[in-house]
Amino acid sequence: MKKPQEPVTIDRIKEVHRERRGEITDRLAEFREIREKGNDAKLWEEMVFCFFTGGCSARMGLRSVEAVRPLLGQGSHEELMNALVGVHRYPRARSRYIVESRDFLKKHCGLKLRAKLENFDHDHDRRDWLVKEKGIKGLGYKEASHFLRNVGFKGYAILDKHVLRCLAELKIIDDPKPPNTRSKYLRVEEKLKDLTEMTGIDLDEMDLVLWSMKTGEILK
Repeated sequence: MKKPQEPVTIDRIKEVHRERRGEITDRLAEFREIREKGNDAKLWEEMVFCFFTGGCSARMGLRSVEAVRPLLGQGSHEELMNALVGVHRYPRARSRYIVESRDFLKKHCGLKLRAKLENFDHDHDRRDWLVKEKGIKGLGYKEASHFLRNVGFKGYAILDKHVLRCLAELKIIDDPKPPNTRSKYLRVEEKLKDLTEMTGIDLDEMDLVLWSMKTGEILK
């Protein structure tokens, strides 16, 4: 029988942060190392992972990356789709995201993702490009934030269903429904930043604390 989750309170957030601080900082160090040392193929793989997690679980995303890793550089739509059948909920659509985004990024920046991402002067502009660029498929504000966090950029809130439910339980937001516009996303992101100031917990650590309170684990 699944153990009931404890209510989300400020005290409980601080307690979980203390309990899992080492695990959380280790995970964030892994993301930071990708930014510092990972090659462009690794950054592309992390972007694909975030294509897979949109509307699906992180675990499904991880399994899907494993299934297509040898195909990420050159695999066709059909090859990718066949590899995803039985692994991902949307094999046809997600394989299309990979091929169309890869083709665009090759033309746009030679798939030199590190140089492209480092070239933005402002954090909002970096994320806005990922979301608004029509050549990149499958990244909304949540997925783009997830990607940027996973490749070592700090300060982006990943407003997935687990984090939103925590904020709703705390009465910080009225409804855990995902924000569906840029302005709504930024408003909720600011509310999460207010919570980090209230608790003294770093934003990137807070995301993993809240996520772990709903899932029981620190993943990515």
